[in-house]
Amino acid sequence: MLSQGYALLSRDARSDWVRLRTLILLRWMAIAGQLAAITVADRYYDMNLPLGLCYLAVGASVIANLVSAFVFPENKRLSEAEAMLVLLFDLSQLSFLLYLTGGLTNPFALLILAPVTISASALELRTTLFLGSLSIIFITLIAFTSVPLEYADGSLLSVPTLFEFGFWLSIVIGILFLGLYSRRIATEMRSMSDALLATQMALAREQKLTDLGGVVAAAAHELGTPLATIKLVSAEMMDALEDHPELLEDARLIREQADRCRDILRSMGRVGKDDLHMRSVPLAMLVTEAAEPHQTRGKHVALSFAPGKEGSEKQPTVNRRPEVIHGLRNLIQNAVDFAQSNVWIHGEWTSHSIIIRIVDDGDGFPSHVIGRIGDPFVRSRRTSQDLAFRPEYEGMGLGLFIAKTLLERTGAELTFANATDPFLAPADRPERKGAIVEVVWPIERLVRTHDQGLGQNEPFQV
Repeated sequence: MLSQGYALLSRDARSDWVRLRTLILLRWMAIAGQLAAITVADRYYDMNLPLGLCYLAVGASVIANLVSAFVFPENKRLSEAEAMLVLLFDLSQLSFLLYLTGGLTNPFALLILAPVTISASALELRTTLFLGSLSIIFITLIAFTSVPLEYADGSLLSVPTLFEFGFWLSIVIGILFLGLYSRRIATEMRSMSDALLATQMALAREQKLTDLGGVVAAAAHELGTPLATIKLVSAEMMDALEDHPELLEDARLIREQADRCRDILRSMGRVGKDDLHMRSVPLAMLVTEAAEPHQTRGKHVALSFAPGKEGSEKQPTVNRRPEVIHGLRNLIQNAVDFAQSNVWIHGEWTSHSIIIRIVDDGDGFPSHVIGRIGDPFVRSRRTSQDLAFRPEYEGMGLGLFIAKTLLERTGAELTFANATDPFLAPADRPERKGAIVEVVWPIERLVRTHDQGLGQNEPFQV
């Protein structure tokens, strides 16, 4: 389920996120501003503008908006190519209008930044580079050739060459800076949104597996008595049918199938139970359940548990929460993936906190990312290092982010570090030389505060 859900985060799936109505609304605002500027320049400042060509340029935008509004449905989402063509039209129309109205002597030349900024915020990098390059080309051509602004008395509106060059340079720098700034912010926001969505899907998957395990556990509990009765009756029938081989075989088959039903239910309910017996478990059982899928992957996973300072000798009983299991499982998976041969998991409890430490004997966290661990590193392709260390892993680089987010929801505080200096010679490194992840909960956030009777299994509320 989770791997299928990740398809929602892919680049192809995101290509239809730009809404046509939004661009149409922005274009109507631009049209209103252009008409107002042309009217004021003509009526108030008495400038001789090529009104026919100016209204032709504005009319092209009006026609494009009307066609878009009446031909396409209101919920139309633009693909990458369609959004690029819309912005390219707006960029060309604005450039032509600037050419007709003085070029860089027109203060509204700054608006050429708008299509590039929209592209940087919503579209792919190659599209933004294409539109940004065209913007710079258009504004450069306008700087060299344009229809000058002329007053009614025939005098021309001119600005000093140095000021005109400075205006051109500021627009070019604005295209580059605002494009990069918008692209960076939008990318980080999309990465965080994608990672949070993946976290929610991971938690939903874990919760569904837990609920399914509860159904199986309840079924095994409820069917235990009927199966035991069938076994008892079939055994008595086998004793009574010693002289009837054909009936004896049927009785033996009934008993074998009852045993098979018992084994199937036991196997299905082995992991992930959420009935009343498993709503709270000892700390060691919780960590063992989280580590179980990775104990048969060719690495030695050693678990140990001991009380810390002022900790009780009795192991605490903790709430069995899907967030904790799935978060610890992701951390253990990461350790097993990059360990050379050993992973150590140590559980410790004090009077105030519960601590889980996960250590491996790999190379540790890379020094250039250790300060950013926990951020969503969404990757669209696998690197050579991924292929070398995790040949079977098809994830998106979100494991640590998902683990951190889920565990912090439960009140945990996570610390990431390296066990030893990565620049030491291999012979000088200790056995536990790799990455260390420490998870610390306040004891009241994880430990059961009171005992409850088991009672009867109850149906799930849908």
